[in-house]
Amino acid sequence: MKIAYISTSLPMECGIATFNANLAIAINQHDAISKDSFVIALSDAEDLKTHHYPKEVKYIIRQNNQKDYLRAANYINTSQVDACVIEHEFGIYGGESGLYLLTLMARINKPIITILHTVLKQPNYIQQTIIQQIAKRSANIVVMSQKAIGFLTSIYQVPKEKIKYIEHGVPDLEPSTHNPIKAAYPFKDNKVLLTFGLISRGKGLETVVEALPQIVKNHPNAVYVVLGNTHPGVVKSAGEEYRDSLKRLAKKLNVENHLVFVNKFVDENELYQYLSATDVYITPYLNEAQITSGTLSYAVGAGATVISTPYWHAQELLAQKRGLLFDFKNSQQLAVMVNELLEQPEKLSELKYNAYQYGLSLRWPNIGKKYIKVLQNAIVDREKSDLESKSIIDVDSIPTFNLSHIRRLTDDTGIVQHAKYGIPNLKEGYCLDDNARALIMALMAFEQYKSKESLDLLPIYLSYIQYMQKEDGNFRNFLSFNRNYLDEVGSEDSFGRTIWSLGYLINYAPNNSYKEFADELFLKSVPHFAQLQHLRGVANTMIGVHHYLKVNPHDERIINEFNQLAVPLIDAYLDNKSGDWHWFEQKMTYDNAILPLALLCHYEINKNVQSLNIALEALDFLTNKTLAFGFLNPVGNDGWLEKNSAMALYDQQAIETMAMVLVYFKAYEITKDVKYMHHLYQSYLWFLGENSLNLPLYDHETKGCADGLQPHGVNRNQGAESTLAYLISHLVVFKALEIEYRYLADNKLQEDILEN
Repeated sequence: MKIAYISTSLPMECGIATFNANLAIAINQHDAISKDSFVIALSDAEDLKTHHYPKEVKYIIRQNNQKDYLRAANYINTSQVDACVIEHEFGIYGGESGLYLLTLMARINKPIITILHTVLKQPNYIQQTIIQQIAKRSANIVVMSQKAIGFLTSIYQVPKEKIKYIEHGVPDLEPSTHNPIKAAYPFKDNKVLLTFGLISRGKGLETVVEALPQIVKNHPNAVYVVLGNTHPGVVKSAGEEYRDSLKRLAKKLNVENHLVFVNKFVDENELYQYLSATDVYITPYLNEAQITSGTLSYAVGAGATVISTPYWHAQELLAQKRGLLFDFKNSQQLAVMVNELLEQPEKLSELKYNAYQYGLSLRWPNIGKKYIKVLQNAIVDREKSDLESKSIIDVDSIPTFNLSHIRRLTDDTGIVQHAKYGIPNLKEGYCLDDNARALIMALMAFEQYKSKESLDLLPIYLSYIQYMQKEDGNFRNFLSFNRNYLDEVGSEDSFGRTIWSLGYLINYAPNNSYKEFADELFLKSVPHFAQLQHLRGVANTMIGVHHYLKVNPHDERIINEFNQLAVPLIDAYLDNKSGDWHWFEQKMTYDNAILPLALLCHYEINKNVQSLNIALEALDFLTNKTLAFGFLNPVGNDGWLEKNSAMALYDQQAIETMAMVLVYFKAYEITKDVKYMHHLYQSYLWFLGENSLNLPLYDHETKGCADGLQPHGVNRNQGAESTLAYLISHLVVFKALEIEYRYLADNKLQEDILEN
């Protein structure tokens, strides 16, 4: 079994680097593990030569270089690795709260075990999303405290069966017969209190300093030793300000001679000697929000007498008389405890013994065996999963259809355009595009679920469309919240989308009165078809006309209009196609999939083979540009894709994804080629986190959809366009699922017939 470890790495002075080094040794020493296992190191430096890594580090990821994450995934996938172990702490990966890790995880095609060193009780949105995505992409999540399990299940909704509890490992060492630390200053002839680790505010060291006067009064030979460097990040931002403040505090309290700093990063053998020489080990952290403490685990493993504030890990690890707890910032209580212990050697010895006995189970060889079992199970489960035949569409991964956010955005006038986060932004008013989309969505929802809720919304959107139609049949687009028109004539895009919605209503009307109402609005608009100049306005209009003709196949006037609308699309493709550029324009911009979708609709009605060939050729070209990495990467609005140029990755918009879902569905309906079903589902998963940042845009709490995918995260606003794009895509996926179920059922029937 060959393992890739993804972590910070020694010689960086980092607790996670030390943890990963020990874990790798503990795992790799077993016969089942290949000696070719290696480390992918996270570096906080741009210069790859800054850290002199050991030979087991085979690849380096610069923390803030996104391309390094992609290259690292490729390195892992081509290195015959059986599984990956990822150390997770928000601060060691690039992007907001370390979201670049998701880019790496999404591209690794091996089973992943992720070890969480921090589980926050009150995460912000991005932190919660990152942990949820990590859990989704990991075979197992490993945590080192029971408290973390509760947080993951209740706050992050991680399935309990996915979580493994393995405590923090400790060195497999025994006290030496001769400990040189005991014979040297400041340990010789003194009662030593010790804290070790990287120093920073939040560690609460001032609490111990404040307790020193009372301790020294009873025990004049008491000394508080602080072992460790100041955290590198603190040094960069504030220098040694915290260490100096502790010195000033000690001087003010007249205990400066009882405070000793040992300013160095020690290896485990030396650390064990320090712990063995210590009378009382103290972790005085300032609040409970510490889910794992390596320093505390090491102290217990060394059989030290430990006093700690009651942060989460300490509450668990020091239970059953393995240590003592004192209240946060309570220096007086700490002083009383220390004095009592120093005056009661038998109690001090009891705590040491209990800690030592418990620490035996935490030694790295024992912990390594537990990780090996988790890794082996993950590999076996992955192999079983690969062998099982699966439906193309994983219905369990799809959220339940919910109109909560749409209802929130809809009033008696129509659907509001924009939202601030999940709250309607009434200042922006309404637009025709969104109400047309909302009409389509409500019809699709009623068709699929027969829900009264969606049917009740339908007249609101239809009445908005009627209100915005002018006497000449054209449409306005924008309406203020106080119902004032904001334009005289809307865009061709909004016109086309409205025709699409009216045609869809004519095709799928829940009753005849709705159909007649839509017929009236649709036919009134027909004179404007010939005036359309822009391809997307033409394409949207064609999709609506195709729905109309499904119900009225012999309307010669509309058939002629339909064929005339197809001409500029076909001509544009023939004029712009060249070499390896198979597109309708010299650049791809927005709503791209609508163009081949319109020609597929044209073929469906009149069997025009030229329209079909162009549509499928253009769709293949679009697929190659946007699905090359195995997930949808739509053309970004921030620069588009010009011929012979690089594609803009961001800002990615939800309507692009909706159009992709729709065009693949239509392509599958026409060709029955199963690849389009795969592409449809791949595209839909963009909403759920299968994208370039591996962040979901669909919000499971609000039931809305984020307005876009940007370089460093999602646009948290959840307007009508994006939410409707998600819901329409969701409904199309379920239509596709029905087709797939019929296909699988037919195949099963054929198999049964052959068997009998």
